[in-house]
Amino acid sequence: MPDRPLDGVRVLDLTNVLAGPYCTYHLMLLGAEVIKVEMPGRGDLARRLGPDPELNRARMGASFLAQNAGKKSVELDLKDDGDRAAFEELVTHADVLVENYRAGVLARIGYPWERLSLLNPALIACAISGFGQTGPMSQAPAYDQIIQGLSGMMSVTGTPETAPLRVGFPVADTVGGLSAALAITAALAGRQRDGRGRFLDVSMLEASLSAMGWAVSNYLVSGIEPQPMGDQNATAAPSGTFDTADGPLNIAANRQEQYETLCRLVDRADLITDPRFADRETRKQHRAELNEQLNDALRRRSALEWERRLSAAGVPAARILTVAQAVAVDQVAGRGFVTEMGNLKVTGSGVLFDGEPLTPSAPPPVLGEHNAELPALLERWRGASHGVR
Repeated sequence: MPDRPLDGVRVLDLTNVLAGPYCTYHLMLLGAEVIKVEMPGRGDLARRLGPDPELNRARMGASFLAQNAGKKSVELDLKDDGDRAAFEELVTHADVLVENYRAGVLARIGYPWERLSLLNPALIACAISGFGQTGPMSQAPAYDQIIQGLSGMMSVTGTPETAPLRVGFPVADTVGGLSAALAITAALAGRQRDGRGRFLDVSMLEASLSAMGWAVSNYLVSGIEPQPMGDQNATAAPSGTFDTADGPLNIAANRQEQYETLCRLVDRADLITDPRFADRETRKQHRAELNEQLNDALRRRSALEWERRLSAAGVPAARILTVAQAVAVDQVAGRGFVTEMGNLKVTGSGVLFDGEPLTPSAPPPVLGEHNAELPALLERWRGASHGVR
């Protein structure tokens, strides 16, 4: 894709592990030039994280490879006078700076927002942290699991017998990164209008609470606390996971017409007129009895057969896949979501621009891969105006 929305935008990436790198990865996919500033000899901690010990030893761990393609890596020690001078010149000509240190760390090494803003009044600086830069918990350490627990997310994950459970991937980190990327693109758009830089303070805890949607808003409106319901949907029935001849199947017959179509397709039209299941509210009240009746009927066919029959009739239904099966689905492949770069496969953003997927421009960099290019890079940045002004 020759023309991307953030072409010409220059990003300094001071982030580690997941929330910050995930944010800047999406900025890169959108066209930004991302310079990853890493500690000499050490780099991003994610370089040493992943299931392959050999990659970890080479500082190219799978956790790093997953969200750092297309970026450039330069090693700068922000406690070294010479490196600080180079860093400050980069700041002067950058459009965006992203960091996910614990709150206040960047300020303590000499770069509070006030100084960054003096170096570059048009700079958009984004700080991602567990709890935000202010408040009584701002200095507390936080990883994804800590945020999952504090947000209430774990309390509604699982069944009444198994909750609280951690969601099976670092969702709080991911949501924090996406929230930051959204805020940055909004700030860039605002800067086109008024030329102002911004300081963006992203709290993973608050972003996670926001992303929980109805689980939080229903409580705030009704005062009723959500409860763990396993694979069932609290707002509708039948909506959840059901049995088939060869494995589980998700069905979300949330609308009345979908429910009636489901009943007819499983040869149980009598369930439509059964007073226990006549409408949404009575179905929710008699969820267990309804699920038992439907499971008996669904066990006559395979999950794939039901998926095809129900989907064709407008009833949302699909098998439950493993990660390996999910990334191999024809729908995913057909939209170019996974990019192959030699032996490496990386994911995209899930968004097509003018029908084209957003793909990385280069493989993930080795630590300090672009050190020798730094003088030329600085010269080029000096001669360019701010990307979207």
